[in-house]
Amino acid sequence: MAFNHLASSHAIGLFDSGVGGLTVMREMIRLLPQENLLYLGDTARVPYGNKSAATIIRYSIENAIFLLEKQIKVLVVACNTASALALPKLKQLFHLPIIGVIEPGAKLAAATTRNKRIAVLGTKGTIESGAYQSAIHQLIPDAIIFPIACPLLVSLVEEGFLYHSASKLIIQEYLKNLEKADVDTILLGCTHYPLLKPLIEEIMGSSVTIIDSALTCAQTVKKLLESHQLVHSNQHAIHQYFVTDDPEKFRQLGEYLFQSPLPLVELHKVIHS
Repeated sequence: MAFNHLASSHAIGLFDSGVGGLTVMREMIRLLPQENLLYLGDTARVPYGNKSAATIIRYSIENAIFLLEKQIKVLVVACNTASALALPKLKQLFHLPIIGVIEPGAKLAAATTRNKRIAVLGTKGTIESGAYQSAIHQLIPDAIIFPIACPLLVSLVEEGFLYHSASKLIIQEYLKNLEKADVDTILLGCTHYPLLKPLIEEIMGSSVTIIDSALTCAQTVKKLLESHQLVHSNQHAIHQYFVTDDPEKFRQLGEYLFQSPLPLVELHKVIHS
């Protein structure tokens, strides 16, 4: 598909339900330091994982429209739930490259596993959609997948409970059935979950490889820009952050993740329909 109406100087737009997509944003900054990036965190409506498919599609369309109005050349759906449930509709509605996080995550899981036994942690919406199970089985038809819905983890991250003892207890409860499953790979199927990776590693031990789709997603964007001649040669890239609620809490969590000050986080009023 040709995208002749897009300019290399346009920004890349990302959206997520909250701070989780910043794990993708971080890898984009590392891999594409010359690109202008716009990030929208829909913090007023987080979490997405317990919402209906129709609601998630509506939220995703509203988020996409906000970013498209700012002239973006690529849309990154940096939210697993939205990628699982809204990506086809977004691609149907909007004429620009749109990348989700499911396919990059599935490819990484398939490349990582040695015994074809993979656990996928995700929100209720992502797990029930079967998107990861389907994507992994397309790559490894005989893979044995253990999907686990972890509905409380997004809220723990959004509240900053990254190393809290309560967080560890909740994660242990979610993962208790994996002890005898003999998985060698755990795919963090939610962009919030890498912020809890140290706790998950502590619980599961060194014999299990824990992965997420952030870097693979950024690599996919890089290849897409190159293939469509949309790479920007800017020496002073601009990174802008927008949220739909509580910019200060978002800024604090973002600075913890990046280990550096965040630019001004702007409040964006969502469309209520």
